[in-house]
Amino acid sequence: MEAKEESFRFGLVAGEESGDILGADLILALKKIYPQATFIGIGGARMIAAGMESLYPLERLSVMGFIEPLKRLPELLKIRSHLKKYFIQQPPAVFIGIDAPDFNLSLEHSLKKQGIRTVHYVSPTVWAWRKGRIHKIKKAINRMLCLFPFETQIYQTHLVPNTCVGHPLADVIPLHFSQAQARSQLDLAQDKKIVALLPGSRRQELVYLAKDFIETARWLKKKITDIEFISPSANENTQAQFQEYLQAYDDITIKLYQGNARTVMAAADVVLTVSGTASLEAMLVKRPTIVAYKMSKWGFALAKRLIKVPYIALPNLLAGKLLMKEFIQDEVKPAAMGSAILEYLQNPELSKEVSQHFLTLHQSLRKNAGLTAANAIVDVIKENR
Repeated sequence: MEAKEESFRFGLVAGEESGDILGADLILALKKIYPQATFIGIGGARMIAAGMESLYPLERLSVMGFIEPLKRLPELLKIRSHLKKYFIQQPPAVFIGIDAPDFNLSLEHSLKKQGIRTVHYVSPTVWAWRKGRIHKIKKAINRMLCLFPFETQIYQTHLVPNTCVGHPLADVIPLHFSQAQARSQLDLAQDKKIVALLPGSRRQELVYLAKDFIETARWLKKKITDIEFISPSANENTQAQFQEYLQAYDDITIKLYQGNARTVMAAADVVLTVSGTASLEAMLVKRPTIVAYKMSKWGFALAKRLIKVPYIALPNLLAGKLLMKEFIQDEVKPAAMGSAILEYLQNPELSKEVSQHFLTLHQSLRKNAGLTAANAIVDVIKENR
């Protein structure tokens, strides 16, 4: 018997911080449609605050690269096996896997075979590598929710139901983000050149990028003596880890903030960030940005063979051209990244030009993502009645 709409129960699994943002936005939108709905699975602080019961800490699923998931494989398989049994025994109206495709798609496939409706939120990079996954995806889900317009084509070609929902960050971040207001909020000087450093929210990202980012700041300090540097951390652990690296340098000061990444980026003249959601957020606050990414030598060798895309930064993929300069693996050098940052600091017109491109991209992603995703899930429920 179909569950009453008032008592719908949704299963959700997010695999990292960015998925927690999407999941929380989705939960709030579904609650507007089904006020009595309940939500259970795996989520972070935002999803829990939105009303979800998390069976495991989100950090247990947060892995990156090619090597770390292999090291954590027994634990990840154990968690997935438990979730499979749990949701088969207590079927949700819809199961929604949020990103984490290597974890979620297999779980979705198992649940769909048991008659449970499944939705995957955030397209895997099937358009970039392992394109054969599209056949597995088609078997695993009832609908794919894509964040970006360019992602839908491959699903349409293979007749996989899909909806482009836009990105919730594009909805909540204003089209014009005041630098002066951000600096006042962070107690920063209005007349200084300021660079924001975002070396990552994961331990491995800091291992590979923290020193290079700090040394880039040192390089810039020699060029502009009164320049200032600011850096946000996702939590106490990542802030403490970054501070450990910073303690080795007595000739550079970086003002640290816990949280407030968006405001920190808005306060800056230029942003230096790890590749990922942070580059998208920097685009949405319209700040010129330099993107870096570094991983293990073996992981990079494997990635280079498998991944076939012209860019790594999301804004560059969206634009179809290089709007954010990218420094990958051996290209991650303080002098090179510092020179790219200095070009923006010394050329306001170039900064304005890039910011205008970012504004156009921002407008294209404003689709009220949470509500659009929730309505697509409602359609999945109705289609299977």
